[in-house]
Amino acid sequence: MEIELIVADYSNPKHRNDLLFLLNAYALDPMGGREPLGDYTRENLCEELASRPHVFTILCYVDAEPAGICNCVEGFSTFRAKPLVNIHDIAVVSDFRGLGLSHRMLEKTEEVARGRGCCKLTLEVLQGNEVAQQSYRKFGFSGYELDPLLGNALFWEKKL
Repeated sequence: MEIELIVADYSNPKHRNDLLFLLNAYALDPMGGREPLGDYTRENLCEELASRPHVFTILCYVDAEPAGICNCVEGFSTFRAKPLVNIHDIAVVSDFRGLGLSHRMLEKTEEVARGRGCCKLTLEVLQGNEVAQQSYRKFGFSGYELDPLLGNALFWEKKL
């Protein structure tokens, strides 16, 4: 079994197609909301990603088949005065789960982040996704808190 991890080139048609295939597979998964990507997203995502220099995607292939995706967005830590990388999406196609691909994608993401001088990686995980939480803990992630008396940070949203 050959595993390949690459930083996607948004101008490469194969990378674009594989990115959309993988992200749609994630969107259809219970952990992705069970809804396919909309037409607007399919038509505009790769161009939008390409126009943003602080975004990158790790694509994972197993025997040349698209198997996993990790979409990342560079942010900034004001407390550390350095960039950070937020892992916005990370998913492995169900047929390829159990092969350690998520850890390989996290390793590649960390390599890119270190190369950019980043101070940390961040991600969100659903409270009920125990499998992912265990995997992330094993990789070194933990809940974010400044003061144990105040508890862990919560991830909220307001849709616009």
